[in-house]
Amino acid sequence: MLEQSEFIKSVYDLKELPTRKLPEIILCGRSNVGKSSFINSFLGKHGLAKISSTPGKTRSINYYLIDDKFYVVDLPGYGYAKTSQKERLFWGKLLSSFISKSENIVLAIHLIDCRHKPTELDIQLNMLLQQSTIPFLIILNKSDKLKQSEFKPSKENTLNSIGGLNSPEDIIFYSSVKGRGKKEVQKKLWELFYSK
Repeated sequence: MLEQSEFIKSVYDLKELPTRKLPEIILCGRSNVGKSSFINSFLGKHGLAKISSTPGKTRSINYYLIDDKFYVVDLPGYGYAKTSQKERLFWGKLLSSFISKSENIVLAIHLIDCRHKPTELDIQLNMLLQQSTIPFLIILNKSDKLKQSEFKPSKENTLNSIGGLNSPEDIIFYSSVKGRGKKEVQKKLWELFYSK
């Protein structure tokens, strides 16, 4: 499982989507939530996704092919204040159009910084996923930065803000630094693509 992973292409327009249709797992979250580190961590391939020191730099939809079975699709981060209003509207429209129109999404992985309450943009994204009837996981990322006493309040903040969760297992604390949560995410992928 997760033996082969390769970057396929960056997409800046929905007309440029890959012609080969495969199931898709989409990654979404605010800028600077650590999506690139998450990709490299749970796929076990350092440097597969480029990590930028500038939040909000990812402007494209990035496709990664995994074991010739499915795509991991990294969507642009949202909510970074230093991008122009016009640019934020453009990428917001691209993201919502992609989620609403894609027929290949089997799971959304929504990353949230576990140190903060979900923002209004996080809540709006979650509502879009629910309206599109897309199953989703919440990844409470950067959990290595929490004290032990902060885990329960962090999870409660998420449960109070985000609807549509079917199970407590749909919220996973994750750390790309310490590897926490990696097995739980890989278990979900195993159930989707490898156990049949």
